[in-house]
Amino acid sequence: MSTESPLIQSMRTAVAAAPTDVPLRLHLAELLLGEGLSEAAVSEAAVALQHAPGDTGARTLMMRAMGLPAPAAEQPEPTPEKPRAQEPAPEVPAAPAPPAGFDWAAAENEVADAVPPRFVTPGPTSTAPEAPLAADGGGYPGDATAWEVDTPGTVTLADVGGMEEIKERLEAAFLAPMRNPELGRLYGKSLRGGLLMYGPPGCGKTFIARAVAGELGASFMSVSINDVLDMWMGNSERNMHEVFETARRQAPCVLFLDEVDALGAKRSRMQHGGMRNTVNQLLTELDGVAGANEGVFVLAATNVPWDVDIALRRPGRLDRTLLVLPPDAPAREAILRYHLRDRPIASVDLGKLVKVTEDLSGADLAHLCESASERALLDSTRTGVVRMIDMKDLLGAAKEIRPSTDPWFASARNVAMFANEGGMYDELLAYLKRKRKL
Repeated sequence: MSTESPLIQSMRTAVAAAPTDVPLRLHLAELLLGEGLSEAAVSEAAVALQHAPGDTGARTLMMRAMGLPAPAAEQPEPTPEKPRAQEPAPEVPAAPAPPAGFDWAAAENEVADAVPPRFVTPGPTSTAPEAPLAADGGGYPGDATAWEVDTPGTVTLADVGGMEEIKERLEAAFLAPMRNPELGRLYGKSLRGGLLMYGPPGCGKTFIARAVAGELGASFMSVSINDVLDMWMGNSERNMHEVFETARRQAPCVLFLDEVDALGAKRSRMQHGGMRNTVNQLLTELDGVAGANEGVFVLAATNVPWDVDIALRRPGRLDRTLLVLPPDAPAREAILRYHLRDRPIASVDLGKLVKVTEDLSGADLAHLCESASERALLDSTRTGVVRMIDMKDLLGAAKEIRPSTDPWFASARNVAMFANEGGMYDELLAYLKRKRKL
């Protein structure tokens, strides 16, 4: 094994003092190559290329150290300020000619997968002219011209485990009239209106909305604040109108407005006039002033109903409310069974697991199953023996997970106790008393 000479050691000290000095580093690389230290020379040349990517000498030296034929010298392109043609060309040693019969195409193919291209070459460009921006604001970023509508799905309320009280409320509120339109007309029940679902996050409000659409055999549209709001003045109101127009064309249709507290927040708190106009547009669409809403049922969801504009809950709009609480025991069993169905489990007592997961939301239960899987996976990697997920993993994960609904109930308690105008939160108060959370 070759050892470094005192001269090379001195040069290393100089390079360490001036790491960006490319000629000095290349001189060190030349000395290393002369001593037969090819790998060290390659390293120094690579560092030099990092500081000066276009340095021909560094590139040539690296190829020599690697035992490869040096590339042909490249003449730099002239710049507008000072053409290179007026400068004397640097003297570069001529590159050795490649061996006779060398197949460059085969060599390129051989390293094509190992060495990615340094630059991305642009693809074929279209010759079609760009569409001009519409005079009325159309064509700006965020401009929505179409909304995704799901066809009637197979998910129904039968797929919602437990939650019998919620199912009964949904049946009485609008499912029965919409399933029996003739009977509804007899009693003067219109096939329109809306319902506001509220409760802690992660408890299945979106899933229930999809189940309602499946129960009715209706199309389903899910719209959130990001789908409607736009930075350009007037586009948000137009987007809101297009949402309802699409739902009317697809009737019967369940229109699900997620995060409605953001779409329909109290106008008195809004500082921007554009947001107030968007809320006003939502109220207009719910009234059906610009178009009949027959066959369009609006389901809205929020975690903070006390922030929703009172005008949205006026009769004829979102005039019914539904409290969606953490899943009860049958619902927890169904959720756990769903999230464990494709995992390798052994001797899992769902009844015991359901008892120790009270107050956990559906999202918490999904996280519990994920954490238990991670425990078994980590143990399998440590021992080298693959094992099943068992009750020890699930109970251990359950002990570490605190209900994510607790902060919500802490906030909702004060609202339910001191701001329960019209008895809107009577159901929530009853639940808090039953759970001794007051």
